[in-house]
Amino acid sequence: MDEELRSLADRVRSEARSGPGGAAAYERLLAIEDPDELARVLTETERPLWAREMAAFRLGCAGDRRAFETLVLLLNHRDPQRCGTAAYALARLGDPRTARAAAALATNSLRTAYALHPVRLLTELRAPETVPALITTLRGLLTPANPHWRVALACVEGLGQLRDARARPVLEAALGHPRLVAAASAALSRLR
Repeated sequence: MDEELRSLADRVRSEARSGPGGAAAYERLLAIEDPDELARVLTETERPLWAREMAAFRLGCAGDRRAFETLVLLLNHRDPQRCGTAAYALARLGDPRTARAAAALATNSLRTAYALHPVRLLTELRAPETVPALITTLRGLLTPANPHWRVALACVEGLGQLRDARARPVLEAALGHPRLVAAASAALSRLR
């Protein structure tokens, strides 16, 4: 069992064991090797969220695109740990729809509080959608007293890693925000 799966398994263990028959279902799910059986977990009725998450994570890390929809839903979850697990699996899935879905989540102004992991995933993917989505997201966060400064910081850092000159105006605007100034300055120094 790799470290990321072990971390997921440890995190959902107590959640799994809190329901009737959960301990046995948890152990059985960990033991499943057949991808078709894991995929059935995603579509069977009355499966708890922890079971769907574990099945989608395992399929996603194995490159099985049947996990895509579940992973995208988890990427948009209110629990940051679930978002992080989904982002990890989506980065390994290799599905061409991933960047478009992450960009849609990152730029949705109604879901900004949950955009940190989609922003980081976009940066990791380095897809054509990445820079425009990060610029759009960051531009929307450069208002005074915006509570989502961590998302803004992730955008600034991502744009710095990507070194795309299209980001210059929004990075220069970020210089005016105390929590972003150091990262924005560093990002601007990396632009081509």
